[in-house]
Amino acid sequence: MRADRLIALLLLLQNRGRTTAAALAGEPEVSVRTVYRDVEALAAAGIPVLAERGPEGGYRLVDGYRTRLTGLTRDEAGSLFLAGMPAAAAELGLGAGMATARLKLLAALPEELGSRALRVQERFHLDASAWFRRADAAPHLATVAEAVWQDRALELRYRSWKGEARREVDPLGLVLKAGNWYLVARGGEAVRTYRVSRVLSARMLERTFDRPAGFDLAASWNAAAEELRARMFRGTARLRVSPDALRLLPVKFGEAGERAAAGAGEPDAQGWVRVELEVEKPAVAVGDLLGLGAEAEVLGPPELREAVAGAVAVLAARYG
Repeated sequence: MRADRLIALLLLLQNRGRTTAAALAGEPEVSVRTVYRDVEALAAAGIPVLAERGPEGGYRLVDGYRTRLTGLTRDEAGSLFLAGMPAAAAELGLGAGMATARLKLLAALPEELGSRALRVQERFHLDASAWFRRADAAPHLATVAEAVWQDRALELRYRSWKGEARREVDPLGLVLKAGNWYLVARGGEAVRTYRVSRVLSARMLERTFDRPAGFDLAASWNAAAEELRARMFRGTARLRVSPDALRLLPVKFGEAGERAAAGAGEPDAQGWVRVELEVEKPAVAVGDLLGLGAEAEVLGPPELREAVAGAVAVLAARYG
C-alpha cells in the first residue's frame, strides 16, 4: 500500500541521512520515478524533505527533524523473529513487514544505538542454506504458513517414501532447516513432521483448533530430529582410514563423522588410523563408504565388508 511505502521512505531518510533516489528505490524495490512522486507526497504532507543537487546530492530531512511513527503492525512485529533471514521472511510473505519493522526500530533508537545496529548489519550476515544444494521448491508454503498463523486445520495431499496420502492435520509450526521448510503438525493425538516441498496440494479448512497446552516448537523439533537420527543409524562400521579420509569424515558424514574422527585410534606405520563410524542400513552405507575411495578400508562388520568388496568387484569389472 502507498501509505506503508511513504512511511518506509520517511524512515529511510531519517535513518540514512542524505540518500539518492536510486538508493531509496532499491529498498522497497520500486522505480526511481515512484520515489520522485513519493517525495513530493511527503513534502505536500508537511514533511521537511530537502532535495540537493550535484554529485554528492540527494534527498534528506531538515536537520533536527525526527518522526515518531514507530508503532509496529502485526506483520511487522511477527517478522522480527526472522530478523537476519530476509529470504525466509519473504517466503512467508513477511519480507515487506520485516524491512519496515527494521526501519521503525532504527528510528526509535537513540542515534548512538541506531548507528551500532547499522554497523552490525554491515558486518554480519546469516545464510541458513546448505552449501552447493538448492533448496527444494515449496509452492504450497504460503497456504501452510497462513494456516499456522490462523490456527486453522489443513487438508494435505502429501508424497512420502510410502506413496501419496491425504491427511487432515492441525499445523503447529514451521521449521527452516538447511534451506528447506518442515511443517510440524498434529494428526489425531500424534505430532509428526512433514517436508513442505513434498506437499502436493494444501487446502485451509474452516475448522480451527486449540494448540496443545505447553507445546514447545523447538523442543518438539529437536525430539523429532533425535528420533530420526536413532532410526537412520542402524549400525557401526569399523574402518581403517588415511589422514586425508580422516579429515573428510566430518565433511561427508556430519556429526557421525565428527564423532568417528574424535575417537580415532593411534596412527599405524603408514599414518592410517582405525575409527568407528555410525552408518545407515547396508544399502546406503555401501554407497557412502565408497565415496571415501581408496583412502579407506572397511574392517567390519563382515557382512558390510563383503558388500563393499562386492560393489568394488562390480565396478572393477565394469571399468576393467
